[in-house]
Amino acid sequence: MNIIKFLKVSLMKAMQFIIWLVFNRIVRKAIAYVKTILNIFYSYYIGAEFTHIEDGYTFEYPFLLKGGKYIKIGKCFSTRARFRLEAWDSYLNYTYTPQITIGDNVIFNFDCHIGAINRIDIGNNVLIGSRVLITDHNHGQVSEDELEMPPSFKKLYSKGPVVIEDNVWIGEGVAILPGVRIGRNAVIGANSVVSSDVPENCVAGGIPAKVIKQL
Repeated sequence: MNIIKFLKVSLMKAMQFIIWLVFNRIVRKAIAYVKTILNIFYSYYIGAEFTHIEDGYTFEYPFLLKGGKYIKIGKCFSTRARFRLEAWDSYLNYTYTPQITIGDNVIFNFDCHIGAINRIDIGNNVLIGSRVLITDHNHGQVSEDELEMPPSFKKLYSKGPVVIEDNVWIGEGVAILPGVRIGRNAVIGANSVVSSDVPENCVAGGIPAKVIKQL
């Protein structure tokens, strides 16, 4: 009797596991399909906010956009969740003329942030890791007059545009600061701070980023 009872219990547990496994897979697939469909509709909704955007784009929810009328995006653009794309035309009663241009086949991963009051140009076939900051401005300047002023009360100031040329690969956690040009085919190592130009066909990394290898 103990053996029969053991077999019944084992069979019941096996059936429960199979049912759970099948149900779990079905639910996961259903959630994935629903998420894909929602992202398609969400992408079309976001796409209408830009002054120009070409076919094949994907925006993953949530996405924060400011100043879409100052932003142009090329073909096959995609970004993962929590992307902030901001073109500021005014701040604390000061006015700016921002411009952000993104080329074809550009991919952003999670938690990236682009902020412009001047100009940011990103070329074609650029791959950008997670947690990357690209900005052409700072809160104020390093001067005696502004030392005691809270950063959020300072006028936004740009040292110059940011240009990222074609085929650049930017690793995770990188910060690209104002007035920087990154040359074609360059690779920027993870967690680097790019505060000066990077020549084409180079690997650069560190804080501040320096050329490590010429390709």
